[in-house]
Amino acid sequence: MRGIRKTLFAVLLACVASVALAQTYPAKAVRVIVPYPAGGYYDLLARVIGAKLAETWSHPFVVENRVGANGIIGTDFVAKSNPDGYTIMMGGVGPHGINPSMYAKLPYSPLRDFAPIIHIASAPNVLVVHPSVDARSVSELISLAKSKPGALTFSSAGSGSSQHLSGEMLKMMTGVSMTHVPYKGSAPAVTAVLAGEVTLLFGTMADVVEHIRAGKLRALAVTGARRIPVLPDLQTMVEAGIPGYEATAWFGMLAPAGTSREIVVKLNEEVNRVLKMPDVLARISQQGSAEIIGGSPEQYAAFIRAEVAKWGRVVKETGVKVE
Repeated sequence: MRGIRKTLFAVLLACVASVALAQTYPAKAVRVIVPYPAGGYYDLLARVIGAKLAETWSHPFVVENRVGANGIIGTDFVAKSNPDGYTIMMGGVGPHGINPSMYAKLPYSPLRDFAPIIHIASAPNVLVVHPSVDARSVSELISLAKSKPGALTFSSAGSGSSQHLSGEMLKMMTGVSMTHVPYKGSAPAVTAVLAGEVTLLFGTMADVVEHIRAGKLRALAVTGARRIPVLPDLQTMVEAGIPGYEATAWFGMLAPAGTSREIVVKLNEEVNRVLKMPDVLARISQQGSAEIIGGSPEQYAAFIRAEVAKWGRVVKETGVKVE
Protein backbone atom coordinates (compact mmCIF):
# COMPACT_ATOMS: atom_id res chain seq x y z
CA MET A 1 0.00 0.00 0.00
CA ARG A 2 2.86 2.37 0.90
CA GLY A 3 4.42 1.74 -2.55
CA ILE A 4 1.15 2.57 -4.28
CA ARG A 5 0.89 5.82 -2.31
CA LYS A 6 4.43 6.79 -3.31
CA THR A 7 3.66 6.10 -6.95
CA LEU A 8 0.45 8.12 -6.87
CA PHE A 9 2.24 10.95 -5.09
CA ALA A 10 4.98 10.96 -7.73
CA VAL A 11 2.40 11.05 -10.51
CA LEU A 12 0.60 13.91 -8.78
CA LEU A 13 3.84 15.88 -8.42
CA ALA A 14 4.62 15.33 -12.10
CA CYS A 15 1.18 16.57 -13.11
CA VAL A 16 1.47 19.67 -10.90
CA ALA A 17 4.94 20.40 -12.31
CA SER A 18 3.65 19.99 -15.87
CA VAL A 19 0.75 22.37 -15.31
CA ALA A 20 3.06 24.91 -13.61
CA LEU A 21 5.49 24.70 -16.55
CA ALA A 22 2.70 25.33 -19.05
CA GLN A 23 1.45 28.33 -17.06
CA THR A 24 4.86 30.02 -17.27
CA TYR A 25 5.64 28.87 -20.83
CA PRO A 26 7.41 30.37 -22.65
CA ALA A 27 9.91 31.85 -20.23
CA LYS A 28 12.63 32.30 -22.85
CA ALA A 29 13.22 32.20 -26.61
CA VAL A 30 11.75 29.30 -28.59
CA ARG A 31 13.60 27.82 -31.56
CA VAL A 32 11.46 26.97 -34.59
CA ILE A 33 13.40 24.59 -36.81
CA VAL A 34 12.68 24.65 -40.55
CA PRO A 35 14.25 21.67 -42.36
CA TYR A 36 14.34 23.52 -45.70
CA PRO A 37 16.07 26.71 -46.96
CA ALA A 38 14.91 30.22 -46.21
CA GLY A 39 12.47 31.72 -48.68
CA GLY A 40 10.20 28.70 -49.17
CA TYR A 41 6.68 28.13 -47.85
CA TYR A 42 7.84 26.16 -44.78
CA ASP A 43 10.04 29.13 -43.89
CA LEU A 44 7.28 31.67 -44.57
CA LEU A 45 4.85 29.90 -42.25
CA ALA A 46 7.41 29.62 -39.48
CA ARG A 47 8.37 33.30 -39.67
CA VAL A 48 4.85 34.74 -39.97
CA ILE A 49 3.38 32.59 -37.21
CA GLY A 50 6.49 32.82 -35.04
CA ALA A 51 6.36 36.62 -35.16
CA LYS A 52 2.75 36.60 -33.94
CA LEU A 53 3.54 34.18 -31.12
CA ALA A 54 6.41 36.44 -30.05
CA GLU A 55 4.03 39.41 -29.91
CA THR A 56 1.65 37.50 -27.65
CA TRP A 57 4.20 36.03 -25.25
CA SER A 58 6.96 38.69 -25.37
CA HIS A 59 9.62 36.07 -26.05
CA PRO A 60 11.18 35.58 -29.50
CA PHE A 61 10.37 32.58 -31.68
CA VAL A 62 13.64 32.26 -33.56
CA VAL A 63 13.48 30.51 -36.93
CA GLU A 64 16.49 28.31 -37.64
CA ASN A 65 16.96 26.69 -41.05
CA ARG A 66 18.66 23.28 -40.67
CA VAL A 67 18.63 21.97 -44.22
CA GLY A 68 19.73 18.86 -46.05
CA ALA A 69 18.81 15.31 -47.06
CA ASN A 70 15.20 16.00 -48.06
CA GLY A 71 14.43 17.57 -44.69
CA ILE A 72 15.94 14.70 -42.68
CA ILE A 73 18.71 16.71 -40.97
CA GLY A 74 16.48 19.34 -39.40
CA THR A 75 13.70 16.90 -38.59
CA ASP A 76 16.04 14.45 -36.85
CA PHE A 77 17.52 17.33 -34.86
CA VAL A 78 14.08 18.13 -33.44
CA ALA A 79 13.26 14.46 -32.81
CA LYS A 80 16.33 14.23 -30.57
CA SER A 81 15.88 17.62 -28.86
CA ASN A 82 14.86 18.18 -25.24
CA PRO A 83 11.03 17.92 -25.09
CA ASP A 84 10.64 21.10 -23.05
CA GLY A 85 8.73 23.17 -25.62
CA TYR A 86 11.72 25.33 -26.51
CA THR A 87 12.58 23.47 -29.71
CA ILE A 88 9.70 22.93 -32.12
CA MET A 89 9.53 22.68 -35.89
CA MET A 90 7.60 23.38 -39.05
CA GLY A 91 7.19 19.93 -40.58
CA GLY A 92 5.14 18.60 -43.44
CA VAL A 93 4.49 16.12 -46.18
CA GLY A 94 8.14 15.47 -47.06
CA PRO A 95 9.76 14.77 -43.70
CA HIS A 96 6.65 13.41 -41.98
CA GLY A 97 4.59 11.86 -44.78
CA ILE A 98 6.84 10.65 -47.60
CA ASN A 99 10.31 10.09 -46.11
CA PRO A 100 9.25 7.15 -43.91
CA SER A 101 8.60 5.09 -47.05
CA MET A 102 11.44 6.46 -49.15
CA TYR A 103 14.27 5.78 -46.69
CA ALA A 104 14.86 2.32 -45.24
CA LYS A 105 17.05 3.70 -42.43
CA LEU A 106 15.32 6.96 -41.54
CA PRO A 107 16.84 8.11 -38.22
CA TYR A 108 13.48 9.20 -36.80
CA SER A 109 9.88 8.03 -36.78
CA PRO A 110 7.25 10.65 -37.63
CA LEU A 111 4.72 8.74 -35.51
CA ARG A 112 6.79 7.84 -32.43
CA ASP A 113 9.27 10.72 -32.15
CA PHE A 114 6.97 13.75 -32.41
CA ALA A 115 4.08 15.39 -30.62
CA PRO A 116 1.87 16.95 -33.33
CA ILE A 117 0.76 20.47 -32.40
CA ILE A 118 -1.34 21.74 -35.30
CA HIS A 119 -2.00 21.18 -38.99
CA ILE A 120 -1.50 24.65 -40.43
CA ALA A 121 -2.07 24.45 -44.18
CA SER A 122 -2.43 22.21 -47.22
CA ALA A 123 -1.63 23.23 -50.77
CA PRO A 124 -2.27 21.27 -53.96
CA ASN A 125 0.12 20.98 -56.84
CA VAL A 126 -0.89 21.90 -60.38
CA LEU A 127 -0.33 19.58 -63.32
CA VAL A 128 1.19 21.70 -66.07
CA VAL A 129 2.66 20.88 -69.47
CA HIS A 130 4.75 22.81 -71.97
CA PRO A 131 2.43 24.45 -74.55
CA SER A 132 3.96 22.35 -77.32
CA VAL A 133 2.64 19.14 -75.76
CA ASP A 134 -0.30 17.71 -77.69
CA ALA A 135 -2.60 17.41 -74.67
CA ARG A 136 -5.21 19.88 -73.49
CA SER A 137 -6.74 17.69 -70.80
CA VAL A 138 -5.68 14.99 -68.37
CA SER A 139 -7.36 12.32 -70.48
CA GLU A 140 -5.46 13.47 -73.57
CA LEU A 141 -2.21 13.44 -71.59
CA ILE A 142 -2.85 9.88 -70.44
CA SER A 143 -3.64 8.79 -74.01
CA LEU A 144 -0.42 10.42 -75.19
CA ALA A 145 1.58 8.70 -72.46
CA LYS A 146 0.08 5.31 -73.33
CA SER A 147 0.90 5.79 -77.00
CA LYS A 148 4.55 6.54 -76.14
CA PRO A 149 5.49 4.42 -73.09
CA GLY A 150 8.33 6.02 -71.14
CA ALA A 151 8.72 8.90 -73.58
CA LEU A 152 6.97 11.53 -71.46
CA THR A 153 9.10 13.07 -68.72
CA PHE A 154 8.21 14.94 -65.56
CA SER A 155 10.45 17.15 -63.45
CA SER A 156 10.35 17.64 -59.69
CA ALA A 157 12.11 19.49 -56.90
CA GLY A 158 13.89 16.25 -56.05
CA SER A 159 13.33 12.57 -55.41
CA GLY A 160 10.82 12.10 -52.63
CA SER A 161 9.26 15.55 -52.98
CA SER A 162 5.49 15.96 -53.18
CA GLN A 163 5.95 16.89 -56.85
CA HIS A 164 7.74 13.60 -57.50
CA LEU A 165 5.20 11.47 -55.64
CA SER A 166 2.30 13.28 -57.36
CA GLY A 167 3.71 12.00 -60.65
CA GLU A 168 4.24 8.51 -59.27
CA MET A 169 0.64 8.45 -58.03
CA LEU A 170 -0.58 9.32 -61.52
CA LYS A 171 1.48 6.46 -62.96
CA MET A 172 0.13 4.06 -60.33
CA MET A 173 -3.52 5.01 -60.81
CA THR A 174 -3.54 5.11 -64.63
CA GLY A 175 -0.92 2.55 -65.61
CA VAL A 176 1.04 4.99 -67.73
CA SER A 177 4.82 4.94 -68.01
CA MET A 178 6.63 8.26 -67.57
CA THR A 179 10.23 9.10 -66.70
CA HIS A 180 11.03 11.13 -63.59
CA VAL A 181 13.74 13.80 -63.88
CA PRO A 182 14.70 15.18 -60.44
CA TYR A 183 16.19 18.64 -59.99
CA LYS A 184 17.73 20.37 -57.01
CA GLY A 185 14.79 22.53 -56.06
CA SER A 186 11.54 23.87 -57.48
CA ALA A 187 13.04 26.70 -59.54
CA PRO A 188 15.13 24.50 -61.88
CA ALA A 189 12.25 22.00 -62.14
CA VAL A 190 9.98 24.78 -63.41
CA THR A 191 12.68 26.11 -65.72
CA ALA A 192 13.02 22.66 -67.28
CA VAL A 193 9.37 22.46 -68.30
CA LEU A 194 9.36 26.11 -69.44
CA ALA A 195 12.28 25.30 -71.73
CA GLY A 196 10.61 22.16 -73.04
CA GLU A 197 13.35 19.95 -71.61
CA VAL A 198 10.67 17.87 -69.86
CA THR A 199 7.03 17.25 -70.72
CA LEU A 200 5.25 18.12 -67.52
CA LEU A 201 5.45 19.09 -63.86
CA PHE A 202 3.28 18.85 -60.77
CA GLY A 203 4.26 22.34 -59.64
CA THR A 204 3.38 24.40 -56.61
CA MET A 205 0.91 27.18 -57.32
CA ALA A 206 3.34 29.89 -56.27
CA ASP A 207 5.89 28.58 -58.78
CA VAL A 208 3.64 28.20 -61.81
CA VAL A 209 0.61 30.52 -61.61
CA GLU A 210 2.22 33.50 -63.38
CA HIS A 211 3.59 31.24 -66.13
CA ILE A 212 0.09 29.82 -66.61
CA ARG A 213 -1.39 33.30 -66.88
CA ALA A 214 1.31 34.29 -69.36
CA GLY A 215 0.59 31.25 -71.53
CA LYS A 216 4.07 29.81 -71.00
CA LEU A 217 2.62 26.72 -69.30
CA ARG A 218 -0.70 24.94 -69.86
CA ALA A 219 -2.53 23.89 -66.68
CA LEU A 220 -4.49 20.62 -66.90
CA ALA A 221 -5.68 20.01 -63.33
CA VAL A 222 -5.14 20.71 -59.65
CA THR A 223 -4.22 17.81 -57.37
CA GLY A 224 -6.34 18.74 -54.33
CA ALA A 225 -9.87 17.71 -53.41
CA ARG A 226 -11.33 21.10 -54.39
CA ARG A 227 -10.81 23.73 -57.06
CA ILE A 228 -8.79 26.75 -56.00
CA PRO A 229 -9.89 30.41 -56.11
CA VAL A 230 -6.83 31.61 -58.02
CA LEU A 231 -7.70 29.30 -60.98
CA PRO A 232 -11.43 28.63 -60.49
CA ASP A 233 -11.98 27.05 -63.91
CA LEU A 234 -9.24 24.46 -63.45
CA GLN A 235 -10.56 20.97 -62.75
CA THR A 236 -9.39 18.72 -59.96
CA MET A 237 -7.77 15.42 -60.96
CA VAL A 238 -10.95 13.63 -59.84
CA GLU A 239 -13.10 15.86 -62.06
CA ALA A 240 -10.62 15.21 -64.87
CA GLY A 241 -11.31 11.48 -64.67
CA ILE A 242 -8.89 10.04 -62.04
CA PRO A 243 -11.16 8.80 -59.19
CA GLY A 244 -9.56 9.00 -55.76
CA TYR A 245 -6.56 11.09 -56.85
CA GLU A 246 -5.56 13.60 -54.17
CA ALA A 247 -2.01 14.74 -53.48
CA THR A 248 -1.32 17.86 -51.49
CA ALA A 249 1.69 19.41 -49.86
CA TRP A 250 0.87 19.99 -46.20
CA PHE A 251 2.52 21.84 -43.37
CA GLY A 252 2.24 21.85 -39.60
CA MET A 253 3.93 22.44 -36.29
CA LEU A 254 5.39 19.62 -34.20
CA ALA A 255 7.40 19.19 -31.00
CA PRO A 256 9.59 16.33 -29.81
CA ALA A 257 7.71 13.36 -28.33
CA GLY A 258 7.36 13.71 -24.57
CA THR A 259 6.62 17.43 -24.69
CA SER A 260 4.12 18.37 -21.99
CA ARG A 261 0.52 17.96 -23.11
CA GLU A 262 -0.22 21.34 -21.53
CA ILE A 263 2.44 23.06 -23.63
CA VAL A 264 1.22 21.35 -26.81
CA VAL A 265 -2.35 22.51 -26.10
CA LYS A 266 -1.19 26.03 -25.27
CA LEU A 267 0.68 26.29 -28.57
CA ASN A 268 -2.24 24.76 -30.45
CA GLU A 269 -4.75 27.23 -29.06
CA GLU A 270 -2.54 30.23 -29.77
CA VAL A 271 -1.68 29.17 -33.34
CA ASN A 272 -5.37 28.51 -34.04
CA ARG A 273 -6.03 32.10 -32.93
CA VAL A 274 -3.21 33.42 -35.12
CA LEU A 275 -4.53 31.57 -38.18
CA LYS A 276 -7.75 33.59 -38.01
CA MET A 277 -5.95 36.95 -38.25
CA PRO A 278 -6.65 38.71 -41.60
CA ASP A 279 -3.06 39.94 -41.99
CA VAL A 280 -1.73 36.42 -41.41
CA LEU A 281 -4.19 34.89 -43.88
CA ALA A 282 -3.22 37.49 -46.48
CA ARG A 283 0.42 36.39 -46.24
CA ILE A 284 0.07 32.62 -46.03
CA SER A 285 -2.96 31.78 -48.20
CA GLN A 286 -0.85 31.97 -51.38
CA GLN A 287 -3.53 33.87 -53.33
CA GLY A 288 -6.16 31.43 -52.08
CA SER A 289 -4.34 28.33 -53.29
CA ALA A 290 -3.38 27.17 -49.78
CA GLU A 291 -6.14 25.91 -47.50
CA ILE A 292 -5.64 27.03 -43.90
CA ILE A 293 -6.57 24.11 -41.63
CA GLY A 294 -6.10 24.52 -37.87
CA GLY A 295 -7.81 22.07 -35.53
CA SER A 296 -6.63 19.95 -32.61
CA PRO A 297 -3.40 18.04 -32.00
CA GLU A 298 -5.38 14.80 -32.23
CA GLN A 299 -6.75 15.69 -35.65
CA TYR A 300 -3.26 16.47 -36.89
CA ALA A 301 -1.89 13.20 -35.50
CA ALA A 302 -4.62 11.21 -37.27
CA PHE A 303 -3.92 13.06 -40.51
CA ILE A 304 -0.19 12.28 -40.33
CA ARG A 305 -0.91 8.57 -39.77
CA ALA A 306 -3.17 8.52 -42.83
CA GLU A 307 -0.57 10.31 -44.98
CA VAL A 308 2.22 7.92 -43.95
CA ALA A 309 -0.01 5.01 -44.95
CA LYS A 310 -1.06 6.60 -48.27
CA TRP A 311 2.42 7.46 -49.47
CA GLY A 312 3.67 4.12 -48.24
CA ARG A 313 1.28 2.41 -50.66
CA VAL A 314 2.42 4.63 -53.54
CA VAL A 315 6.11 3.96 -52.87
CA LYS A 316 5.55 0.21 -52.48
CA GLU A 317 3.43 -0.20 -55.60
CA THR A 318 5.62 1.95 -57.84
CA GLY A 319 8.95 0.76 -56.45
CA VAL A 320 10.21 4.34 -56.44
CA LYS A 321 13.58 4.98 -54.80
CA VAL A 322 15.63 8.02 -53.83
CA GLU A 323 17.83 8.89 -56.80
